[in-house]
Amino acid sequence: MPILETEDLTHIFPEGTVAIQDISLKINEGEFVVIAGANGSGKTVFARHLNGLLKPTKGRVLLDGEPITKNIVEARRKVGLVFQDPDSQFVGQTVAEDVAFGPENLNLPVKEVETIVKESLEAVGLSGFSSRSPHALSGGEKRKLAIAGILAMKPKIIIFDEPFTGLDYPGVVQVLKQIVQLHKKGHTILLITHELEKVLAHANRLVIMHKGKLVEDGKPEDVIYRSENYGVRMPLNDGQKVAALTWLK
Repeated sequence: MPILETEDLTHIFPEGTVAIQDISLKINEGEFVVIAGANGSGKTVFARHLNGLLKPTKGRVLLDGEPITKNIVEARRKVGLVFQDPDSQFVGQTVAEDVAFGPENLNLPVKEVETIVKESLEAVGLSGFSSRSPHALSGGEKRKLAIAGILAMKPKIIIFDEPFTGLDYPGVVQVLKQIVQLHKKGHTILLITHELEKVLAHANRLVIMHKGKLVEDGKPEDVIYRSENYGVRMPLNDGQKVAALTWLK
């Protein structure tokens, strides 16, 4: 049974724009799935349905075989979403307060929350940053803090929405290594990006969306050669495409 599944997922905005249409997708536990598509293809709208941040016009999302509407709080704990803009995700005045926010809202004992915060910050390499302001961190550090906040909820699935936006090369490497490490530790990863060369070496599947529809789903080495048909920028020649599949592997 898939850990996460969508059935005929459709979202139509109030003014009539069809954002996504009839998307049926099965994600198995432990997979690393890259979701790509041109701007406006519906990737982010789709992702925000997976933990109930958006409600579908039609269709449903299943988590462990059950509709997420059955227990939306539990769904948001098990399916963590790291936004493209990490600043929009921060709620605490300090790094430690921000990571503690989720566990505190689960009414966990203070000592347990403190342990979770410590472990989450250690996991992303931010142990010495507890008293810092989230907004004073570098771009890469902000992404890592956003990941720590998600880890504090002990999710099964982590969704990353354009995690490399605005990062310099060291920041990209820093965040990518963190994502790969999370996958190795058993988390199911869904990563939305248009920078395919950075992640294809680690992905089990490449899914492409186009004009709100799912148009490709398969092994990265098969799908990548058709990606440009759907406006997914691949400024690489054939030799570089092959090299992209082994980048940082």
